Amino acid sequence: MEKLESQVADRLTRYYIVALTLVAVLTVSGLFLIRRTINNLNHDSRIVNVAGRQRMLSQRLTKLAILQTEKIPTSDSVKIDSLLNIWKVSHEQLLRGRIRMESEFVVLKSDSIKNMYRNLEPVFQTIYTNLLTVINKSVPEGEKKKALRIILTTEPVFLNQMDAIVFQFDRESYGRIRILEQIEWILDILTLIVLLAEGILIFRPVVNTTRRVVRLLAASEDAVRVANKKLKIANSQLIRAQDDLIRSEEEKYQLQLAENRVRAAALIEGQEEERKRFALELHDGIGQMLTGLKLQAEKLKQMQFDDEKYRLRFDKLVALIQDTIQTTRQVSFNLMPSVLSDFGLSAALNLLCKQMEEMSGISVKYYGTSGRLELSKPMETGLYRIAQEALNNAVKHSESDNIKIKLEQNTNQIFLEIEDDGKGFLISNLKNKNGSILTQNGIENIRTRTQLLNGEMKIISNVDTGTRLVINIPI
Repeated sequence: MEKLESQVADRLTRYYIVALTLVAVLTVSGLFLIRRTINNLNHDSRIVNVAGRQRMLSQRLTKLAILQTEKIPTSDSVKIDSLLNIWKVSHEQLLRGRIRMESEFVVLKSDSIKNMYRNLEPVFQTIYTNLLTVINKSVPEGEKKKALRIILTTEPVFLNQMDAIVFQFDRESYGRIRILEQIEWILDILTLIVLLAEGILIFRPVVNTTRRVVRLLAASEDAVRVANKKLKIANSQLIRAQDDLIRSEEEKYQLQLAENRVRAAALIEGQEEERKRFALELHDGIGQMLTGLKLQAEKLKQMQFDDEKYRLRFDKLVALIQDTIQTTRQVSFNLMPSVLSDFGLSAALNLLCKQMEEMSGISVKYYGTSGRLELSKPMETGLYRIAQEALNNAVKHSESDNIKIKLEQNTNQIFLEIEDDGKGFLISNLKNKNGSILTQNGIENIRTRTQLLNGEMKIISNVDTGTRLVINIPI
């Protein structure tokens, strides 16, 4: 009996595996064909787009050639030689069968389209050669006008042939869609046949076997019910013990978290006070001494030097003193900017963007509230340090060309955003095995300051899409 049941089970398993494999093969085949056709249609649309742009460029080049030959002023600021180069490169890509945009696309050309391109090549070369003649300043005006007449005569032929190529691409794309529809019908019919065979050969035997198993399970259900009653009593006692343990652990964790926050707040407050003291010492102590040194050096500069070499060395010394003063001021500003306490967070962020733009050469702009916000000193300092840290990270690591800082406030919240258009990254790369953010690139400092302000931090990024840091602080 057991051997018979084993044979039946093995046979049903084989049938089931074969049926699922056939359904999977048919489904994957259909998806592959659809995906492939969609990719081809996407490529065809890009090709039609480039071909349409070629028509537009030829007309625009002809217009610019007429304006340049006739010396008619125009508001079109695009240089004709740059347009001509784009037109030539796009034509060569269409002729070669590979179009490079955000990536390289392969042009699927039939024999008829290839013949159309071969017939188009001499027409293109005629227009291109005469356009080179028109834009050549050393060519006499008579030859330029002659070349312009040739261009005006040849351009309609070029446009008609480009229209024919676009229409041929469209016809061939439609033909591929029709073939895909026929193949899809065949795959759907085969899938239905396989599902029908599965119902007859597999589902019915499985139902009969299931009935027998259900009868056996019903017989043992009463015994299981009695055992379950005993288990419920034991489980209730265990659950109460677990709840007590979890509550104790949660209280312990909250106490530890509160202790860590207090320690971090005290550390950051001490750090800010030390920065403020050190900034004042730099500005009022070393800064004043350097300024006095510069004034004394400038007075000595009025003396006559016997040797020109000594005078040049003295000029370099004065320049070095000036650079040292500027560096000391910048260090003092980074430690504790006076504009933050004098004019508020908005003015400090605006000045920070301007200074970072001058030092890095990257476009750093400030958007948002321009007036002074009514914020507490710890909140102003915390938000400024968050923006400073995030801006330094963006300049060092993002390889971006533009960085934006935005500050907004509504009735009960304040928002700080730092966004760049750099290389971005995967958020998963910043997390450890436990799913928490790793302490790298200053992110841990930003997270800690945000938590101390009872706020939320969100990082939005992906590869090649830039990075956006959003800080939300309740007021």
